[in-house]
Amino acid sequence: MSAAEDARYPPISEHGLIGDLRTAALVSTGGRVDWFCAPRFDSPSVFGALLDADQGGSWELHPACEVVNRQQFYFPDTNILVTRFLTEDGMVEVQDFMPILRERDPDHRQRLVRRIAAIRGTVRMSTRVAPRFDYGRAAHETTETGCGVRFDGPGLALTLGGTVDLAVRDGDAEAEFSLAAGEFALLVLEVGEADCEPMTAADGLFDATVAYWRRWLAHSNYTGRWREVVHRSALTLKLLTHEPSGAIIAAPTCALPERIGGERNWDYRLVWIRDAAFSLYALLRLGFTSEAEDFIGWLTDRFDDPGDGELGPLRVMYTIDGDPAAGEEELPHLEGYRGSAPVRIGNDAGGQLQLDIYGELIDSVYLYNKHGSGISHRSWTNLTRVLDWLLANWDRPDEGIWETRAGRQRHTFSRLMCWVGIERMVRMARQRGLPADLPRWTAERDRIYHRIMDDCWDEGHACFSQREGEFVPDAAVLLMPMVKFCSPSDPRFLSTIDELERSLVVDSLVFRYDPDQAPDGLDGAEGTFSICSFWYVEALARSGQVDKARLSLEKMFTYANHLGLYAEQIGLTGEQLGNFPQAFTHLSLISSAINTDRALPG
Repeated sequence: MSAAEDARYPPISEHGLIGDLRTAALVSTGGRVDWFCAPRFDSPSVFGALLDADQGGSWELHPACEVVNRQQFYFPDTNILVTRFLTEDGMVEVQDFMPILRERDPDHRQRLVRRIAAIRGTVRMSTRVAPRFDYGRAAHETTETGCGVRFDGPGLALTLGGTVDLAVRDGDAEAEFSLAAGEFALLVLEVGEADCEPMTAADGLFDATVAYWRRWLAHSNYTGRWREVVHRSALTLKLLTHEPSGAIIAAPTCALPERIGGERNWDYRLVWIRDAAFSLYALLRLGFTSEAEDFIGWLTDRFDDPGDGELGPLRVMYTIDGDPAAGEEELPHLEGYRGSAPVRIGNDAGGQLQLDIYGELIDSVYLYNKHGSGISHRSWTNLTRVLDWLLANWDRPDEGIWETRAGRQRHTFSRLMCWVGIERMVRMARQRGLPADLPRWTAERDRIYHRIMDDCWDEGHACFSQREGEFVPDAAVLLMPMVKFCSPSDPRFLSTIDELERSLVVDSLVFRYDPDQAPDGLDGAEGTFSICSFWYVEALARSGQVDKARLSLEKMFTYANHLGLYAEQIGLTGEQLGNFPQAFTHLSLISSAINTDRALPG
């Protein structure tokens, strides 16, 4: 890729994430805010240069002279991002954050703060704030105020202020200013009305936000070998939680391609039952029970919907508010990241049947019941109703975990997670003495077990298949011992690892399946799936191949970006692909690190 193209579209990995538990922003190593939706994760973008460098909008902030080197890191144990620019004239750093002053703050004000500090020499800085409302579809009015500049778009106002003089040009705000060593400047973009007070309170906002993140991270019980890596993943998962509702989104971005120039460009600013349930598991393992309680509260409200006979009482994904996700809409006026069209918002997979979500949901409730304060009578009553539907429908073909668009199949992983759902209900009933039809439940659980062992096992390849009827390798079956379906030392599982290593594993990187062998209804190939790579590590660790697991885990760490963040996929040349950062990847990192730690001696 040319230097000019890199300037327009920095690699996905060349970004850091900041947020306030309501929305998030991506900041490039060049100091540009390339993605920001306000006031929520799923709101239309205000800065969307990530999907169209010309029409998407951005906030540029960088030295006006040539930059020799750039560095980016997180202020220790926080989600405050620091970008350093090294020039011949001196060194300057930009501290980017969205202030969070306290937990569940009823007076929360949504602000994107950029604090500029000169470290050495004298550096002239340049900034340009160019919002483009509603994914670049809507015009806006720009007005100079006593505190700075106000941008008014449809249904949303942004107020920009700070300690530098701003000028309005063609609807954007611009400024140039010089800082000598030891001097500071401040720029604050506030969602909604603003007064002048925050512009002089940078130190207070910074210190309070540092204290918030460190206070939150102090609840972690992880003390293993990879503490810094695991804690960065935990901090990232926290950034993907919506504090007011308790929802956990899959990623803060939409339409980032799984292959440059390809059509696999999806909106992940939604709550997948599967992703959120796994995220809950990871946070519980680290001791973050408050997030678990919030999500269980959000989840309990979903149980109240009786659903329909076709898709059942649950949907694959929901909005942050808990409504069924809207279908896809294409934005043809945006060219897409490096020309990767179409740009999609919404997600048609919300109308699919994916039976595995029932097991993942019930398993998350089981873990919360075990490690949290316990589920309520209302939750148990609704869960039994959900289970009644599952008992009657588990044998149906579905689209499966990978959301194929090539028609329904009888997927092994869907069977596996249906088994998990029933088995966890049996466990909870026995542990708590809850009312249950245990003879019926256990009989159906055992029927699914034998179905998997008889019809999903391929004797010729000595491997569990993706689906019944034909052999297709699938990395999802690596979860079998993790969900307690089989022993990790079971000969069938050990030979499954061997076959998947031959067909889907490239060094430590793992493809989820082969789309040539199992067409999924979409054109083109994709990268390796990072969650599958971490599942592979955990499968090795659990099956006694500890040295191999540790080596694979350490290799996977090298594929993170400079901040320890992961997108959904990794290309075979090591580039980050897909939406970024992705909860699924970071939660699987946490689980694999914990279990590899446990398996290693000492």
